[in-house]
Amino acid sequence: MNKLIKVAVDAMGGDNAPQKIIDGIDLHHKKNKNTFYRLFGNKNIIEPAINKKTIDNNFFEIIHTEDKIKGEDTAFAAAKRGKNTSMWLAIESVKNKTSDIIISAGNTGALLIIAKLNLKMIENIDKPALSGLWPSKKGMSVVLDLGANIECSDKNLIDFSIMGSSLFNSLFPEEKAKVALLNIGSEEVKGNEVIKETYKKLNQISNEDFEFKGFIEGNSLMNGEVNVIVADGFTGNVALKTAEGTANFITSELKSAMKGSIFGKLGSIISMSSLNKFKKKLDPRLYNGAILLGLDSPVIKSHGGTDYIGFANSLSVCEKIVKNNLIDKIRNSIT
Repeated sequence: MNKLIKVAVDAMGGDNAPQKIIDGIDLHHKKNKNTFYRLFGNKNIIEPAINKKTIDNNFFEIIHTEDKIKGEDTAFAAAKRGKNTSMWLAIESVKNKTSDIIISAGNTGALLIIAKLNLKMIENIDKPALSGLWPSKKGMSVVLDLGANIECSDKNLIDFSIMGSSLFNSLFPEEKAKVALLNIGSEEVKGNEVIKETYKKLNQISNEDFEFKGFIEGNSLMNGEVNVIVADGFTGNVALKTAEGTANFITSELKSAMKGSIFGKLGSIISMSSLNKFKKKLDPRLYNGAILLGLDSPVIKSHGGTDYIGFANSLSVCEKIVKNNLIDKIRNSIT
């Protein structure tokens, strides 16, 4: 048997936890027998639920704690809540190297703060970045920073470019990482001084792990010409929320049009196959799992509102990150 990938799971984080978490683990385990799940949370709730599943006892353990981070906690209140919360203990297990990676669907701010309190930064990296996966016309893209850092220097953006490329290469090793900076225009003279300086320096960097493609505008994010998109946390978060809102608007309007008349209903029946492909392309559960980059252990944030399918997909991201040695890739590239 191959060495099992040990995933520390905050079983009490997110909506409908721990049932959603257990259902997601069960779905993931049916397709992947190389993962060991270390669940942190209330054993009195977790154990009866997981015993109803088909997961062999050799593939999981439960570390009991009744304390958990609440969704309404501020980041600092969550940190003060104590070291016995399920989130803190899960993060501590990767710090102590008893787990390879940690995943939580809980409070995002709390996860960022507690991770930074417990884990060291990779040498020569100043700030961590929150990255995510977006669909494009040609496949998938890595986008960062999605909100961890409101203000960034040119060095930070260069670090994000390197870390984002390492993540892309870990998840999609058969493709070449192509980096672009999100900007208000594609011309070299556009943008603030930080992004123009970053552009200048990235053009001078020789890195085998990625190809720098210059600037990209917001209306080209999904065209697939690049697959690693870099921005400061403010710009990246606005882009993320705009993309999510646009996708929700399109799917909502499409549903209304299909149900609005007899012709719409007939049209939906005729084009059912194409509509299902369209729906799948925009299904956020398939891209669930933000990755906190820059720390010396991998930290994954599952969307708190996703269902068990989305959580299972986040576990697949965990598996690829560990299997393809993301942290070592970043260390080797950043130096």
